[in-house]
Amino acid sequence: MPRHRTNDVSATARTVDRRSFLALATGSVLGLAACSPGVTTVASSEPTGKLPSGAPPPGTKLAVAVRTTRLQLEPAGLKKDLAFTVSEWPNLTAGPDIIQGFRAQSIDLASNAGIPPIQAKAIGVKTKIVAIQVRPRPIYTFATAPGSSIASAADFRGRKIGFSQGQAQGVVVLRALKEAGLKNSDVELVALPSTQFLTALQSGQVDVAPLGEPTLTKYLDQYGKDGAIGLKTDVVDLLTVLWAPVEVLNDPARAAAVRSFVPLWAKGLVWAWENSDEWIDTYYVKDQGVSEADGRRIVSSHHQPLFPVSWDKAIAWEQETADLMADGGFVPKQDVSDLFDRRFEGLAAESVSAAYREAS
Repeated sequence: MPRHRTNDVSATARTVDRRSFLALATGSVLGLAACSPGVTTVASSEPTGKLPSGAPPPGTKLAVAVRTTRLQLEPAGLKKDLAFTVSEWPNLTAGPDIIQGFRAQSIDLASNAGIPPIQAKAIGVKTKIVAIQVRPRPIYTFATAPGSSIASAADFRGRKIGFSQGQAQGVVVLRALKEAGLKNSDVELVALPSTQFLTALQSGQVDVAPLGEPTLTKYLDQYGKDGAIGLKTDVVDLLTVLWAPVEVLNDPARAAAVRSFVPLWAKGLVWAWENSDEWIDTYYVKDQGVSEADGRRIVSSHHQPLFPVSWDKAIAWEQETADLMADGGFVPKQDVSDLFDRRFEGLAAESVSAAYREAS
């Protein structure tokens, strides 16, 4: 690896002290947001009243950070059903980046795992979850640095682990440690955004880090010959959510646009599942740059999309996640039930066939 890349990671990485985690995450989001002129804190009152049921008024615009849906709309024949103008499709996926975009009022709707809304609440950014997909299979694998002797989660003791602030990968680490019977203090948690995990692994800044696809495949293709391995666990990151700032949902026009988008999001995911060959070519090969064979292997490891009719189980899982974070001293104790705008409950499930609904 070039030396300058290693130095970049060294300058960014910090060992996470439990008391400093929230300050680190808050500083990264608030500091970046403060650089944008006219930024205000999302501090509107809670959405109230009946959810708008009609089409959004002409001229309604949303900035939507959901790249997969953008790529699915046209081949799935759903583009004609987009009832509002997408002013921008920001190519952002990391939770801290989305929170920054919400604060800067540059993103109106996004897709993430369950932890970013918890982190947003912890730093005072008011948001709501408006749609849920459940993923009952693990989607992250722990990749080891080249030459590492790690062979199981029990070997994490005393090792440096990439720990992403406010992202799903962070909770995957905490859950894996818990299942392995290890305390957070038994390892060295190194604070990095997940986008820097690859560089950190390559340079030896961390011994192990959780990677999702297709990043995992790209990494192992390059460094497997040097001893890097992918270590699977049973840790499930259960939720994929659509979420939005409260102020967006308080605007009837934009709330109507969000409501109209939820079925398209769900139908797009179902189309990708049912048309895997075209999706592999569209997303994994052309957009993500992996081989067709690797795309097929990745897709074969996925579970079909499921959308819960009732959100009760999802809320319980989100609460368990928040409690795990709070018990580690990373966020204040919080009740997550107010993170869910239940006016949208079941909307995604109702828009797909029964095969893709998770029953109560």
